[in-house]
Amino acid sequence: MRPFSFDTAAELFPAAIRKKKRAGFAYRRFGTAAEAVRFAIEELPADSLNGAYLQVEEARFDQSGIRSLYESEAFPLPRRPRAPAPVSTDANADAA
Repeated sequence: MRPFSFDTAAELFPAAIRKKKRAGFAYRRFGTAAEAVRFAIEELPADSLNGAYLQVEEARFDQSGIRSLYESEAFPLPRRPRAPAPVSTDANADAA
């Protein structure tokens, strides 16, 4: 098995939602898997990511697989910083 390449083209497929009138997002093709992973984690609402999958060549990744790729040390793109919890930020500001 070849090692995973973030430079390979990728396709992101929405979850098959039967009861909703529309899916949270439509099929998208990306020039690189890195862009697809970043989009899935940083841009998709959680309910749209749940059930979606990423296809990279013959490999298919579900929500947890996509998250693992994003959190991998090999992920080549900058990650969006996580916003601090509002309560802890206010508490830290008052303590300073």
